[in-house]
Amino acid sequence: MKRILLLAILAIITLTALAQAKGTTVLAKSIGMYMPRPDIQTDKKTHKTSAVWYSTNNAWIKDFCETKNVATEKDYNKLFPNAATDMLYMPMSWMLTDENNETVLHCYFPMPADEVTNLWLTSEETCIVDNATGKQYRIRRTEPNTFRKHFSVKAPKGSVIDLKVYFPPLPETTKSVTMFGIPNWNLVGWHQALDRPMSVNVSLSPIKYDTIPRFHTPRILQEHLCEDKPYDMQNWNTWKVLTDVHLIKPQKDETLAIWLTPETTYVAIAYEQNWTREYFTFSSGLILLDEAGHQYKLRKVQGVPLNELFFMEGNAGDYIAFLMEFDPLPLDLETITYIEPDIEPFNAWGANNKGTVLHNLNIQQLRQNQRLFDYLPRVIVE
Repeated sequence: MKRILLLAILAIITLTALAQAKGTTVLAKSIGMYMPRPDIQTDKKTHKTSAVWYSTNNAWIKDFCETKNVATEKDYNKLFPNAATDMLYMPMSWMLTDENNETVLHCYFPMPADEVTNLWLTSEETCIVDNATGKQYRIRRTEPNTFRKHFSVKAPKGSVIDLKVYFPPLPETTKSVTMFGIPNWNLVGWHQALDRPMSVNVSLSPIKYDTIPRFHTPRILQEHLCEDKPYDMQNWNTWKVLTDVHLIKPQKDETLAIWLTPETTYVAIAYEQNWTREYFTFSSGLILLDEAGHQYKLRKVQGVPLNELFFMEGNAGDYIAFLMEFDPLPLDLETITYIEPDIEPFNAWGANNKGTVLHNLNIQQLRQNQRLFDYLPRVIVE
């Protein structure tokens, strides 16, 4: 625990040094949620690229503007050294600072093209609430001026623009806030602790590792459904058929639990089985992502092939769970994001190649979810 505390202090010192170099005090920052990249169009004559941002509802937004001289963040890679900006999903990072007696929210947008239209930042709903006092610190202005407007931005593809939202200064006594009104950055009821000096009287209890979970491991019932050919994702007759998966009590689809051990992080995921034979797949590109952007890679799924579609045979009405193994997480992490990438489209009834992104999951809550994954034998009443 002393080592963890020392690392935390060093991190605060590093963050403070970076802030002082810029004449600001960093109150909080996050790599943010990952959003799918928009479709990119290329002009055949100029070779310039353009994209329409898909996550803006224009039904009630009447005003539009074209921004000019938008600031770019040249130190983005220093602020977020592990942010993955070249994957199918792009980070919607942000940083909250104290600058010149104002609180400033920097919303970073990695340009997927040379021009992006239909962007949206803020309106009169935007505010910061002090969680201790309930005081609301309302938006003052934006830079550039995009208040209550959808807008376009021109900047070199791959650059990171810095959209700023200004608020009244937060008191030094403010320890945690909730941010509202910036939907594209997922800051809609977002709870955030602020980086404030730690009290020397704080008592820290050591965080203990979990024991390794024991799950029923699925077994292969058939090497292929009905055609003795090499695996072909476009031919479901070549997919493996598994059975005897771990059964649990009813849970919502994609409920997660986590076990932290020194060598491995175990993550269980729940599904309901809607058919006697239902297909699943797990990609080796599945990762866990921490607040600093560090990726923890999937090593295996117990009893299940990676990068293959397969059938799980059971009963319609079963609730089942798979157990994944990842690189080990540090004990002091508070939140984690679960990212399952899209896969290649495939031919099957009800085919779904879309991935899953579960943002900012509370690790302590995931550890408490362990009890939800106790084995529950199937009971049939006729």
